[in-house]
Amino acid sequence: MEALGIVFTEIGEDFVRGTMPVDARTHQPYGLLHGGASVLLAETLGSSAGNLCVADDAMCVGIEINANHLAGVREGFVTGTARPLHVGRSTQVWEIRIEDDRGRLACVSRLTLAVVPRRA
Repeated sequence: MEALGIVFTEIGEDFVRGTMPVDARTHQPYGLLHGGASVLLAETLGSSAGNLCVADDAMCVGIEINANHLAGVREGFVTGTARPLHVGRSTQVWEIRIEDDRGRLACVSRLTLAVVPRRA
């Protein structure tokens, strides 16, 4: 997270939000935000949100993520917002929407988490 400049900016009743710069650290070779960086932001936000929803003796781990890249971003910041679609005892599903500085949807991702016992 730190290496890519990801910062948590807001935690609400049903969401977690964070930002990531679009710069040399997160560009692909053609100067656009790398899809892998978007997925990294999505999984960071979704798994962090999921871990806020479980008891202290459990934790969430990612088991599947997908992403649709909808618009290219060359500079500035992107903001991701993770919201739950399902929070169950053994699995959780989160939708993460990533927007550019103008509020344009750049990526939408869905993350499935497994709820597992926390190891000592």
